[in-house]
Amino acid sequence: MSTVTYRIPNISCHHCVHTIQSELSEVEGVKSVVAEVESKTAQIEFDAPATEEILKKVLAEINYPVEE
Repeated sequence: MSTVTYRIPNISCHHCVHTIQSELSEVEGVKSVVAEVESKTAQIEFDAPATEEILKKVLAEINYPVEE
């Protein structure tokens, strides 16, 4: 299992957190998602077939791009 933490500047409220967690939870291989308003981060645990590339793409598609 892999774990990544992304900084996502667009997280501004609990609706954002819910959207990120629900959308990423639907990605095959994602085990858990914890997004936080205070730190503007999302911590994601995943296995194959999910990849960091897929996770970043989904976040960008829902208007929560990862800060590189």
